[in-house]
Amino acid sequence: MSIIERALEKRRGNQAPGAQAQGSVQGAGQQEADPAGETTQTEYAQARPSTPQFGRAPRTVERPADVRIDYGWLRHQGIQVPGEARSGLEEEFRLMKRPLLDNAFGRHGMPVVDKGRLIMVTSAVPGEGKTFSTINLALSIAMEVDRTVLVVDADVARPSVPRTLGFAADRGLMDLLTDSDLRLPDVLLRTDIPDLSVLPAGRPHGRSTELLASQGMTDLLEEIHERYPDRVILFDSPPLLSTSEPSVLAREMGQVLLVIEAEGTAQTAVMRAAELLEGCDVVLTMLNKATGHGGLGYSGYGYGYGYGYGKYGGEPRSSAAKEADGRVAEGS
Repeated sequence: MSIIERALEKRRGNQAPGAQAQGSVQGAGQQEADPAGETTQTEYAQARPSTPQFGRAPRTVERPADVRIDYGWLRHQGIQVPGEARSGLEEEFRLMKRPLLDNAFGRHGMPVVDKGRLIMVTSAVPGEGKTFSTINLALSIAMEVDRTVLVVDADVARPSVPRTLGFAADRGLMDLLTDSDLRLPDVLLRTDIPDLSVLPAGRPHGRSTELLASQGMTDLLEEIHERYPDRVILFDSPPLLSTSEPSVLAREMGQVLLVIEAEGTAQTAVMRAAELLEGCDVVLTMLNKATGHGGLGYSGYGYGYGYGYGKYGGEPRSSAAKEADGRVAEGS
């Protein structure tokens, strides 16, 4: 039994019914842009492809995009670029999204999970790849022919979703919770990728934990969830052991995706993170930066009930996330 299996074993038998994903992303690097030393995003703008349409016509007449995603910047960070040739990383997130969508919409024999379209992506500690995973997962869901996706930057102390996508944002989630005159459409940003929108974190607030636990947040989540029945809402939250916000937010979610760095996360950190999620009915896990023999390395990937990890990979192999410049990005 692996370290992670032992750390999470006590949750077995207490998990509510729902598809349980155990996925691995081989060598998936990630980079939270460092304002003090990063290469500027504009240097990569020339590599921008045309706006991908994923081979489908718009279902409705769309208004113009509020922001344009920097595809060259995505490529530099090792994130999948919509419209480009299929990659191993893209295929891995295709597999990872399926149990989440099955839970959310009750497909392939799975019951619909209550509030299953509200999905929090988190980790135990910084540097495990939760934002990298959130963005790649969102881009993969946006390729679905009958789904839309909203990414909420819930890491209000260190917001990184807009920066990772290559645009700037001002108002957002915290502003909605503190300004009664603001409405969701005032701060929601439609991107130039079909069916992908972003709700930025907004301005920092000293009482962010209390705001996330407020009735106003409950009302906002209900509005976001009910407005479009085909929408999946991904919350990029802070690491569980870094601040109190994710524990509060997790109680409002239908599903939680816990990202754990392969061979990098301490056993004690996994145990403490699991304890903070004990009140959540459906917790799915993803092993990030995994290595293995060829293919996608899903020897431990599975569907079913329960909580824990399988055995992933074998001998180390070259990183699947080494993109155009051959470097692997690092970050939270």
